[in-house]
Amino acid sequence: MTENNSKKISLIKTPIPEQDPAKRRSNFEEVTLGYSPEMAMKEAGRCLQCKKPLCIEGCPVHIPIPQFIKAIKEGDFKKSIDLIKTASFLPAVCGRVCPQEDQCEKNCTLGKKGEPVAIGRLERFAADYAMQSWNGAGIEITKPTGKRVAIVGSGPSGLTCAYDLARFGHEVTIFEALHEAGGVLMYGIPEFRLPKRIVAHEINLLKDMGVEIVTNAVIGKLISIDEIMEEFDACFIGTGAGLPKFMGIEGENLNGVYSANEFLTRTNLMRAYAFPEYDTPIKIGKRVAVIGGGNVAMDAARSALRLGAKEAAIIYRRSEKEMPARKEEIHHAKEEGVNFELCTAPVRVIGEEGWVKAIECVRMDLCEADESGRRRPMPVKGSEFRIPVDIVVVAIGTGPNPLVPQSTIKLVLNDCGYIIADEETGQTSREGVFSGGDIVTGAATVILAMGAGKKAAKAIHEYLMRT
Repeated sequence: MTENNSKKISLIKTPIPEQDPAKRRSNFEEVTLGYSPEMAMKEAGRCLQCKKPLCIEGCPVHIPIPQFIKAIKEGDFKKSIDLIKTASFLPAVCGRVCPQEDQCEKNCTLGKKGEPVAIGRLERFAADYAMQSWNGAGIEITKPTGKRVAIVGSGPSGLTCAYDLARFGHEVTIFEALHEAGGVLMYGIPEFRLPKRIVAHEINLLKDMGVEIVTNAVIGKLISIDEIMEEFDACFIGTGAGLPKFMGIEGENLNGVYSANEFLTRTNLMRAYAFPEYDTPIKIGKRVAVIGGGNVAMDAARSALRLGAKEAAIIYRRSEKEMPARKEEIHHAKEEGVNFELCTAPVRVIGEEGWVKAIECVRMDLCEADESGRRRPMPVKGSEFRIPVDIVVVAIGTGPNPLVPQSTIKLVLNDCGYIIADEETGQTSREGVFSGGDIVTGAATVILAMGAGKKAAKAIHEYLMRT
């Protein structure tokens, strides 16, 4: 315990209720259940209200964190969400899936002596309370400017950019290739981490602001950016990095090998978990191997158990310390019975009559750090072994969606096919065309994509006002 203004502050976060692991591994309901008002006010009381709040510096969209937490402490929940909404369009999403431990909470002063304030949990509470009580906070929109902006892609960067541009008074149209808006929030993150009703609610708020959303619109095939620019005054490209990567090993073409993109899209966006109510079958065997160590790998392994697999294993070539997944996701996966084959790399997928039967792996030794700052894995000679599996899900990363970049005249790309855009403005090599999120940076976090969309919206507004 420590003293602050003659009042004792707990060094431990207020626990958040969760579903029992034995129960939740067989359903797609949300794992964490959220704070009650009493829990939220108690946790908000831990905030030191620093004069120089470093937590804000750690937030890519610069939410006024001490102010919204103070409002929760005082029981003024509406003021709290109003403050959050001045900076963030998706607080209910970010409160659930953002890596606060590496951003705002990492900078929390209280975290130097104990656990940081649960900023993410409090953000989620404020957003959820608003949805239950007032259907969201009031949003101020300036008078119409008469300018039209096209947003290509309805993921976190595109939605955020659209939100800010609509608030500036511009007419905004979002073009989405899939049949539902939301991007990775809908197709990539499972229901048990991010209920789709939450994403739908936030998207409906955009529609209420006058934003038009056109689905089933594959830009680069249906129409081009060049054609869009004939009708609109500016354009933002936020098509993400949804091109799956594979390992390039023998047997990857066998039946039963999925990319994580296909596996999670079928499960989430196409509701395979509710088959036959939704007519999207997905094959799940008794044993599932997921290759990779990020959040996507955890999502795939945990989803496999919920879909009926008896066993699910993460195969990762480094140790747990080097895993890029959030600690919370690793913890939840372990609780639910996911096995971890660490310091292990696949060398081939073994089949029988065209279907996966096993995966052959090799043990790895970790040497000195590589360019990523993590220790470099090296195979141990003679350590090959086999794991019997029915399904293999490859979750080793993604590349840029090539349709828009490769079909747009005079749009400069880097050697990996990502769009080159100014880090602060999102301006590309094409006048009036801006870009941000994973199509620029490569696969990153929801909040970083939102930050890019926010910066681009400001720059687009300034561009429109001088043209």
